[in-house]
Amino acid sequence: MDGSAKDGGALGRGDLGPVVVGTDGSDHATRAVLWAADEATARNRSLTVVHAIGVEQARYLAFDDTHTVLREARQTLDTAAAQVQREHPDLAVSTVLSRDEPADSLLEEAGADGTVVVGSRGLGGFAALLIGSVGLRTAARARGPVVVVRRVGEAAGGFVTVAVRDDGDREALMYAARTARSRRAALRVVGVWLFLQNVGSMATMVDDVSGLAEAESEATSHMVEPVRNDFPELTVTVRTVRATSVAGALVEEAAGADLLVMGARRPAHRIGAPLGRVTHAVLHHAPCPVAVVPRG
Repeated sequence: MDGSAKDGGALGRGDLGPVVVGTDGSDHATRAVLWAADEATARNRSLTVVHAIGVEQARYLAFDDTHTVLREARQTLDTAAAQVQREHPDLAVSTVLSRDEPADSLLEEAGADGTVVVGSRGLGGFAALLIGSVGLRTAARARGPVVVVRRVGEAAGGFVTVAVRDDGDREALMYAARTARSRRAALRVVGVWLFLQNVGSMATMVDDVSGLAEAESEATSHMVEPVRNDFPELTVTVRTVRATSVAGALVEEAAGADLLVMGARRPAHRIGAPLGRVTHAVLHHAPCPVAVVPRG
């Protein structure tokens, strides 16, 4: 990636720091590690592979058991690093063995500018990274993008899909554009608007559905204009989709994509650090990796 880019001012969260990926040696984790290595190579960033044993697990182990856990953890990291080096021999790879909890370990290594990559399921400390508490805490607390590699499309179509709603998704849009450029892919921008087909007495208030659709389309296109200007080399298409389910529409739009990017609202309170229902559903069902980017 050309770090001196005139495009959009446009280095941002997830572009300056390393790509950080969690592993426990499972097949899901290995898939995430290799995806993260591809991402680090495309962005010309370093890769940090993290294995976290968790303080709760380590606290109650006898000395010999602790030694065994640490030895196996180191072997897991060495295996992951070797897999990356076979695929990307010139990539700078470092490994971190942490006694902290997985989410804390990943966030610490990523800092403010890194991208965190996790598998959808795993073993040990990374067992709940799709929808469980660890994954939710990581995505909700991260200052940069978190990519969940649930599956990698076998027939990826060479495009990145990004969902936009309003100006709060501008960071997600720019992240998607930078990702598409680094991967030499096209960018598909999708705006989904809900229209209730059975609105009862409110139906009389809706005089012109086509007018609503046109307004939504214009709003989405207006958001995309800076991207067209800042990334003139990108092929950018815009779709405005009328749907009764935002998550369902996004899952359909993600078919064949290299990556689906979506903004995530920050929780109103810190307890539980939940993500929204749409994010939950998309993470469950998306046919490609999903990047969750904090909304502005």
